[in-house]
Amino acid sequence: MSQLCSGDAELMQELGEFPDDDLEVELVERECRTIRPSVPEEGVELDPHVRDCVQSYTQPWLVVSRRSIHRLHSFPTPLTLSFGLLGVLRLQSENYNIKNSYVCNMFSPVPQEKSPSLPALCDDTTRTTLTCSDFNLRALQPDHRVESLLRFSSPEELDRFNLEARNSNRYGELFGLYPPIDEVQPSIRPIPDCPKEHFGQRILVRCQTIKFEIEIEPLFATMALYDLKEKKKISENVHFDMNSDQMKGFLRSHTPHTDPSTLARSAIFSISYPSPDIYLVIRVWLSNGYRIISCVCWQEGERLSDEDLFKFLADIKRSSGQRRVKIIPGFLRLEVSPVPETVPGCLCPELIPVKPVSEKNPRAVKEVLEFPSSEVYVPHNIYQNLLYVYPLRLNLTNRLTSARNITVKIQFMSGEDPSCAMPVIFGKSSGPEFLKEVYTPVTYHNRSPDFYDEIKIHLPARLTEKHHLLFTFYHISCQQKQNQTGSLETLIGYSWLPLLNNDRLQTGQQCLPIVLDKLPVNYSLHSPEVPPVKWLENHKGLFNLELQAVSSVQTQDSHLERFCTLCHALEGKTIFPIRVGDEKISENMFEHELKLSIISLSSSGLEPLVLFLHQVLDKLFRLIMQPMVIAGQTANLAQIAFESVVSVVNSLHNSQELAKDHQGRNCLLATYLYFVFRLPDTQHEIHTSGLCSPGTGGLMAHPESRYSTLTRATATTVGFMLLQSRIRSSSNPDIPAPQSPEDAEVNNILGKGLNLPGSRISAAGKVSNSSQSSSTRPTNRKLFHEELALQMVVSTGVCRENVYKYAWFFFELLVKSMSQHVSQLDKKAVSRRNRFSDRFKDDITTIMKCVFICLQELEQAEKVNISLAFFLYDLMSLMDRGLVFQLVKNYCNQVLVSMSTLISMRLEFLRVLCSHEHYLNLSLFFSSPASAPASPSPSTSSQTSSLCSFQDHKIAAMFDLSQDFKQRHYLTGLLLTELSTALDMESEGLVTFNVLQQKAINATYSLLCAHDLDQRCSRPEVKAKIAALYLPLVGIIIDSINYLDFTGTALHKSRKSGGPEEDPDSITPINQSVAMAIAGNPFNTLARNALVSMTGKTSNMLTAETSRNLLMCFLWIIKNADQNLIQRWTVDVPSSQLSRLLELLAICISCFEYRVKTHQRLLDKSQQAKARLEEALLGGIGARGEMMKRVGGNDRTLGQRENLRWRKDLTQWRQTNDRQDKSKAELDQEAIISGNLATETNLIVLDLLEMIVQAVPLADCKDNVVGGVLKVLLHSLTCNQSTTFLSHCFSTLRALIVKFGDLLFEEEAEQCADLCQKVLHYCSSCVDGNRSQACATLYLIMRYSYSSASNFSRVKMQVTMSLASLVGKSSDIHEEYLRRSFRTILAYAEEDTEMQSTQLPSQVDELLRNLNSILSDTVKMKEFQKDPEMLMDLMYRIAKGYQTSPDLRLTWLQNMAEKHNSRKCFTESAMCLVHAAALVAEYLSMLEDHKYLPVGSVTFQVSYYHDKDGVCSGRYFTESGLVGLLEQAAELFSNGGLYEAVNEVYKVIVPILEAHRDFRKLASTHDKLQRAFENIIQKVKWSFGND
Repeated sequence: MSQLCSGDAELMQELGEFPDDDLEVELVERECRTIRPSVPEEGVELDPHVRDCVQSYTQPWLVVSRRSIHRLHSFPTPLTLSFGLLGVLRLQSENYNIKNSYVCNMFSPVPQEKSPSLPALCDDTTRTTLTCSDFNLRALQPDHRVESLLRFSSPEELDRFNLEARNSNRYGELFGLYPPIDEVQPSIRPIPDCPKEHFGQRILVRCQTIKFEIEIEPLFATMALYDLKEKKKISENVHFDMNSDQMKGFLRSHTPHTDPSTLARSAIFSISYPSPDIYLVIRVWLSNGYRIISCVCWQEGERLSDEDLFKFLADIKRSSGQRRVKIIPGFLRLEVSPVPETVPGCLCPELIPVKPVSEKNPRAVKEVLEFPSSEVYVPHNIYQNLLYVYPLRLNLTNRLTSARNITVKIQFMSGEDPSCAMPVIFGKSSGPEFLKEVYTPVTYHNRSPDFYDEIKIHLPARLTEKHHLLFTFYHISCQQKQNQTGSLETLIGYSWLPLLNNDRLQTGQQCLPIVLDKLPVNYSLHSPEVPPVKWLENHKGLFNLELQAVSSVQTQDSHLERFCTLCHALEGKTIFPIRVGDEKISENMFEHELKLSIISLSSSGLEPLVLFLHQVLDKLFRLIMQPMVIAGQTANLAQIAFESVVSVVNSLHNSQELAKDHQGRNCLLATYLYFVFRLPDTQHEIHTSGLCSPGTGGLMAHPESRYSTLTRATATTVGFMLLQSRIRSSSNPDIPAPQSPEDAEVNNILGKGLNLPGSRISAAGKVSNSSQSSSTRPTNRKLFHEELALQMVVSTGVCRENVYKYAWFFFELLVKSMSQHVSQLDKKAVSRRNRFSDRFKDDITTIMKCVFICLQELEQAEKVNISLAFFLYDLMSLMDRGLVFQLVKNYCNQVLVSMSTLISMRLEFLRVLCSHEHYLNLSLFFSSPASAPASPSPSTSSQTSSLCSFQDHKIAAMFDLSQDFKQRHYLTGLLLTELSTALDMESEGLVTFNVLQQKAINATYSLLCAHDLDQRCSRPEVKAKIAALYLPLVGIIIDSINYLDFTGTALHKSRKSGGPEEDPDSITPINQSVAMAIAGNPFNTLARNALVSMTGKTSNMLTAETSRNLLMCFLWIIKNADQNLIQRWTVDVPSSQLSRLLELLAICISCFEYRVKTHQRLLDKSQQAKARLEEALLGGIGARGEMMKRVGGNDRTLGQRENLRWRKDLTQWRQTNDRQDKSKAELDQEAIISGNLATETNLIVLDLLEMIVQAVPLADCKDNVVGGVLKVLLHSLTCNQSTTFLSHCFSTLRALIVKFGDLLFEEEAEQCADLCQKVLHYCSSCVDGNRSQACATLYLIMRYSYSSASNFSRVKMQVTMSLASLVGKSSDIHEEYLRRSFRTILAYAEEDTEMQSTQLPSQVDELLRNLNSILSDTVKMKEFQKDPEMLMDLMYRIAKGYQTSPDLRLTWLQNMAEKHNSRKCFTESAMCLVHAAALVAEYLSMLEDHKYLPVGSVTFQVSYYHDKDGVCSGRYFTESGLVGLLEQAAELFSNGGLYEAVNEVYKVIVPILEAHRDFRKLASTHDKLQRAFENIIQKVKWSFGND
């Protein structure tokens, strides 16, 4: 980049430079639970397989992390947003005006003061003037006055004051107040869990007491878990005893020392598959002081096997504990509890202390090894090598000797000499930790005893053919005979079992014969069946036992053992032939057998494959990188090894037992890639390998070969031929194609090569095959990422299909290998573009083309698409970014089909790319000034640079998604283009369309949320620069205004926060569409939705939540963009678009309106239960759920989201927002957040309105602009607002009156009437601040309208009518507050020194007296609230009293109609409106004489008198107002069943419609008449039928 201005240079420093290497390869030490890792004994030469396993279990994790990721994730993202920021944001608890009610300090109740006593209303017949009132306003104390009301000398000074006030105590992070979107975001790639030991549900069992009535011998016990359903023992035995020191003294001569680990009385069991059929079985036996003698819960000696135990447990379960069994008097006390976080003195199954180690040396607690009842698919993570020996049964019934009390001595031997017995047998309780020999318990007088003992052995790491188990059988004499000396043991015989059989550990059940003679020499080298010795019962198998290995080095799978053995044969000086199992493999067959073993990996069992997954994959990757020469022939191993990797990946994904994350990645493979995988180190094998056979050179690594499968030319040809039949383009990846216009466009996007240190991106040009390219690595060294990419290119058939079906695995494998390769390079000597060879770049391009094809064919195309996006995301941190953007362009050109699925895929693809931590750098500083036009986004470092930018470009064009913008900001342009396409596309189905819209909007929303909460972007100047990047989004949103759904917001005037039932007192008899059309209000939701319905756009409507998300994006841009830029844009924008902008602002006010939270459910349990039931019904699918939605209305379902408590990474807001059992504090906090969001969004709207107003002098149509702004402000006053916003809103209204008072009073009379009504409504507020601001505004209206007599008269009439309307319609008007407001306004008039010389103070005094008189009428009305007839009579007399004021009379007639309607008196309500229409008709007949109009009030058979000099300023005194009143009257007559009257009313309406040629309304009118006549016919038939 040639030169950056100072502002851009500072911004570059804020956002951070592109580092030379974004990715950092680091070693992370493993977390070890124990004080030392479990490793083999020292000084033993390990088998190659054991060596690799131990290395895999002890080496640190190799993790590739992002250097800048802390910047990206140091702020709360849309999924990890924590509202612990509440204290930082200084959230305020404010007062809110809530539609005719008030919430002060959010939830504290407002004290309801008793209204002051007022004199009775004067009799209407004697009242001659409206100003008569006995109540003295001056006796009241006025409220606090706004000090700055009249002190400003100029409008500019007033604007500056208001701006400073609005900008104080504002929140910088708008999205910090908004709950995050509720979805699983594809742009967040989950980090897999770190590999760790598997534990199920853990319980702690403490044995406290074992006691029998008769204690004559020491007691010993074991406990273990048994699964009755699976008929399987699911834990190892735990030995313990509760003997006293006295009892232990009997055994002291037999236990020379006692290790602390054997004194444990507590155990921690792990249960992977909890079940009610799991039993804790405790066996207790006695000791006679010499050997252990059986006694197990008084179970008979012939029924001691596990089969007998399961029968016993089944009988107990069937009989529910009622089965009678033999019971020994005594008791056993246990304590069973969940395992706490830390257990002092805990020992792992290998008896290594577990952290933390207690200093007090408490009694040990043993972790019990689990034997899961079903498969557990967790790879081995620690070194474990245990063997469990279970003696089952000994059958000596046919022997003629008297051997009846039989025991078996078991030894683990490393040779045949007695001294070779190894101390590797785990001891039992109260004894040594390890033993050289153990004895089985004796079953008294039983020649065929069943054994239940478990012998736990710590296997040596290196097993040889000399290792074996030796069994010695003895008969034990219970009593020593007379004259007998020596031992009580009588030798019966021996048996043995070699541990290795053909180099494989022997496990499972065995049946061994017993030899009677002395053991022969070298017996251990043979099986017990071979030596010619004397056998018991003629060599018959008499001793049954079972061996079970729990080992992380013994595979116990024939396919895995064969594969590992042949792989390790490549390393050592092995002499042919090689023995593998039962076979001997010669050198000529070695390659063939090795390939077969690689292929047969797919036939291995799933559990052993998973257990040794890390080792298997490591070996396969080493084979891919290690070309070997066997007898002069190159071993073709890379391709077949790669295919085996693909097969393993496919098997793991297809397994239903293995978990996947939300992106479809197998969790085991993801964990391997993230933590375990490292580049295969083949240097050691290359220098040391070689299989030597007599007379041959043996097997050795190929010294020069780079690729063990295909040459580069062959690979390129195969890849080209593979794609040629599938891709229309015939270009060769190695040959540059002719440059198309699109390529020229990308060149403009990517720019020229930038070699300066500050440049952000490299060129995408090709690098020639020169020494510079080849200098990155030696030519004789293979690189793993190159070999892997080549294999992906040349793969065919099913292998190729699976490669791209599970592309995520190979993409992440490529990225991690590339990262390790880059970490080994000299960054200063090798530039980014030369890190990888041209051949590798060609392979990447070819892989991309293959993926493009798969996106249109594979069922899992969406997951492949996400994988591709993350691959390019990672490549931006590794490769030349010009090449990466070329790949992005290729993607966008390939996936151009307008199918909704592909559009969705493009959105997800771009969303991932835009989540890159350097996305802002890529978007803001993309090309040099020499290669592309200057960025349209202005520098915000100074006002000078900003103004310079404004002069260089047409402001309006900056808000358009132009081709120039897309070239400057490529990724942003792509994303906004997809958003625009999703909003404008024709609907292919409501669900599909809504999903596309939601994805597009959420992608943009998440991006802006990340910017808003990014610590790098905290300065306003930086945010302004970023906001300028998204200015075209403003134009997109304005163009999509018809698709925004705000039907559940405050724009529906009939919506009430209390629930679906409407308040009868608030029902307006006049149809809202008609009334709003009469008023000319463009923000009528019903009318606009009707228009949308007529144009067939209803299916394209956004959902309410999606609309809010889109509007949040709009508000964020407006809040953070350069204010001068926004103001200049509002000047240049066409008037039609400005009108749409104002409508959009009104929608924003409605969508983010504060909504009242009820706390009643915290007090009323029944309502709480009902709410939960409704939530459950609404959460379901079906007719009942739909019914509940219809009954509850839109208001209940608005903003509801799916309950996602299972997602742990969700925010505090999301975790608590959906719970139904919230505390009051939680509800208060939510309300404060929601209230501050409403305040901030409304202030943003107010800021923009101020900018528009300040730009009015430069605009061509002042009246339309000012009127539109006033409409938005009035709309904001109809919504629930905070005191803070109301203060600023009233300030803006006063500034508008000061600057454009004459224009407003003359051209916007109807809006001024609305303004008077809204301001007067706030004059009755119970909040002092709101009331003070409203009084100041109302006085300013009077003051600035006084300059014109007609204007002031109109204002007085409007204020009077507004008060009459308020007191007639609202039941909660507080007259005491209104009177206090009148006194405050009077104080303003009395204190206004400039106007004391005029008649204004006296005019104001007279007006306030009239208002006070009207207010006094309401006091009388309140006395008759419970007497409707008296109330109506009083209202009629009040209306009749306004004979000289048609506007007020019409207002009271409408009030009467509304009261009648609330009581379902439709006919009376209709008659009130007919009288109102007669009043209007009389006025119209005085103004003009039209034949189509009714002849005054005579047509309605009523008489009204109008002063010919009087002017009616009400909105209903027009032809459209007359039609509206009559239409509503006709509807009420129809509701009341007076269908004949409907015809009479429409007789007056039809001529007016015909004169105006309003055929649409004529069609509707005749349709209503038809229904009325049909109802009359039905009524007549019913009457005659009854007669």
